[in-house]
Order: sequence, then C-alpha cells, then structure tokens
Amino acid sequence: MENYIGAQGVLDKKKKYIMPCLGHFYFNPPEFVRGQMQYLFDSEGKKYLDMYAGVSVINCGHCNPAITEKMIAQIQKLQHVCNIYLTENFVNLAERLAQVTPGNLQKSFFCSTGTEANEGALLLASIYTHSSEFIALQNGLHGRTKLTMSLTGIGMWRTDPNPVGGIHFAPNPYCYRCPLGKKYPECDLECANRLETVIQTSTSGKPAALIAEPIQGNAGIVVPPKDYFKRVKEILKKYNALLIADEVQTGFARTGKMFAIENFEVEPDIMSVAKALGNGQPISAFISTAEIADTYTRPGASTLGGNPVSTTAGLAVLDYIAENNLMENAKQRGEQLKRGLENLQKKYQIIGDVRGIGLMIGAEFVHADKSPAPKELDEVLETLKDNGFIIGKGGVGRNVMAFQPPLVITKENVDDVLNALDLVLSQKNFSC
Repeated sequence: MENYIGAQGVLDKKKKYIMPCLGHFYFNPPEFVRGQMQYLFDSEGKKYLDMYAGVSVINCGHCNPAITEKMIAQIQKLQHVCNIYLTENFVNLAERLAQVTPGNLQKSFFCSTGTEANEGALLLASIYTHSSEFIALQNGLHGRTKLTMSLTGIGMWRTDPNPVGGIHFAPNPYCYRCPLGKKYPECDLECANRLETVIQTSTSGKPAALIAEPIQGNAGIVVPPKDYFKRVKEILKKYNALLIADEVQTGFARTGKMFAIENFEVEPDIMSVAKALGNGQPISAFISTAEIADTYTRPGASTLGGNPVSTTAGLAVLDYIAENNLMENAKQRGEQLKRGLENLQKKYQIIGDVRGIGLMIGAEFVHADKSPAPKELDEVLETLKDNGFIIGKGGVGRNVMAFQPPLVITKENVDDVLNALDLVLSQKNFSC
C-alpha cells in the first residue's frame, strides 16, 4: 500500500494551510485516495459505494477508462494554448452541446466552473436586455463570485457582507414546506404567480432574467410541480425577461433526461452547465440561442476555458452517456431508489418527505412536529459512512439526505444502500 499521511494528517495540514471557510463532511472523515466507477477507496484500503458523485460530478463513474484514456492521450499531444488560438475540440463540443440541449440553444462560451458559467449567463442576459436587474428563487444556489453569491437564496452561502443590488427573490416551489402556506394543486401555482408580483413591485418592470435551478440541489432536492416553469416562462415573456436554467447540478442525464428542464417541457433562453460535463475535469459553459448570443460582441475569452483536455473529456462524456444509455439507467435506478425510500418513510417517522427525479433524490429528516432533524441525519450519515456508503446532505436546515450517485450504479447497489439505511434507522429506533 502507498504511504499516505491519513485522515488526521490531512486535517492537521488543512487547519494550518487552508482557509477556514472550507468545511468537510463527517465527524471522522476518511482520506479518499482512489476511485473506480461507482466506488471510492480510502487510505486504509476501505471500499465505499459512492451515492453522491462528488456532488453530481462523476455521472460516468470515477476514473472511467473510456474517458480518462482519451484525456491522457490528449495531454500527451496538446494540453493548452488558450482559446484565442484555434483548436478543434472546443468547436466540436459546442456543436455537440447544440445538438443535445433543448430548443434552439446553439452558441456556447466555455469556462472552467459552474460559478463562471452562471456569471457569464447573467452577463449575456444583461447585454441582450440592456437591464442589470435579476430575479432568483429563495433557497437557490448559483456560485461563489460576488454576483452569483448575491443571487443565492441560502443564508449560509451568502457570506459576502455587501451583496450586489438590483436583485430580487421570488418564492421557491417547495411544496413540502410551502413558503406561502399553500397546498398543491389547490394553490394554482401561487409561487409562480408571485413572480409577477415581484416584477411589478420590486423591479423597474424590466428585469433582465430569472435564474433558477430546475431542481434546487443545495436547497434539499426541491422539485417544482410539473407546470411550474411553464407558468414562469409565460410571466417572463410578458415582461421581455429571459429564463436562465442553471443545470450545473442537474445536467447530463441525471434526471433521466439529458437536462432537468426537459422534465418540465420548457425551453430556456440561456443554460449554464458544468460539473458532469467533464466527469471530474474542470469545464463549464453557458449556451444560448443565436439571437441572444450574437449580442455578445465585445472581446471575451477564458484562459483555460475550452482547453483541449477539458473538451476531450466533454466529448467523451457525451459519447459515454449515449453509448451506455445512462439516461435510461438513471430513470430505472431512480424509480427503484425512490420506491425504496418511500417504503422506508412508511416505517420510520424521521423521514418526512421523499422527492426527486431520476438519480437526484432527497429524503428529508424531520422531528414529529415536522421541524428539521439535522443532528439525527448527521448521525445516520456517519454510521452509513462507517458501513461503506457515502451519501450527501443538503437543505436550508441541513436535514435532507441527498442521493446523487454516479449514473452507472446497478440494481444491486441500490438494494444495498436501501438495506443499509433500513438497518441504521432500525438500530437508532426511528420507527413510526
């Protein structure tokens, strides 16, 4: 076995050399040193089933040879020249994105992170509409730059003491904890209707765009009602405002469709993508219609955006998704996982809600009075980790168990994690 400093050694160096804003999961975190498709291995040689995929990044599996071998070959040939010079991969990947994205999205700008992609999407919307006002949803998360952090509707992630002005928030479609105290479908999508109230009362009446995650990831896998985005798009069109779909977590087959917004039968005006596009290699993009994109004419470049290695990874990811039918596997395994969690919900009162689409599923942990139960969730996640299962968490109250695994997981993998969760919940006496 290779010599690693181990988890405690990493923690010691982290405390000394890393800024304290960066936390970590688990009371006793392992040091991960190797990945193989849906599995992770720590410095002690222990194997884990990864049900979080590095937060929706490793959709095609850790160190997938079909992707990494192509990246290695590209590194040995040409690694970087900056996108102000001509290379072929980045135009080929832009062409492929135009083919797989919904509607008439056609022209891309490549960068390196989801935050950059969202920042660029917002800039493009402002250029096109000649407006600098934006609307976001409560509990959304869009990045860590000043603008994207200001558009984030989760308090713990809004660490900038002086957020940008001209930003307004609309209620998010969180049916389990409706911010308006309504109940679907009797509410007639009041959360969507409130968007018009926000435009009329909080803006100049001419906002540039609404930015929204089709499924809110960090908010706790919050899934809108089926017709929510249709109503939203109708309201935005009335005020000549754009819809920006933030697909950073939800894109590339995770929900059983290539992009989550397709589940709601709506075409965005601009879309941001990142994370799973590179399967671990840093790459992101914002993509728009030709009409909107062609207004971005003043000089713009990204030193590392669309570099030969990252775009090689992006092309290989799209090939692997298609050749291995990952959308269908995400759909089938997601239905299996969701059914299993719903069965556990009937057995254990600690699970208050189960929601999600495809392999993006949340199980909300609550007390008997429906108040969040983050401490209990942390205890369950810690025990599952000790038993070889890595599962994420989210939610404004940090009380939502988040399943966002590699899309290569098997039926047996899902059975294993459900059985393990059942056992842990039973041992902790969370029965109804």
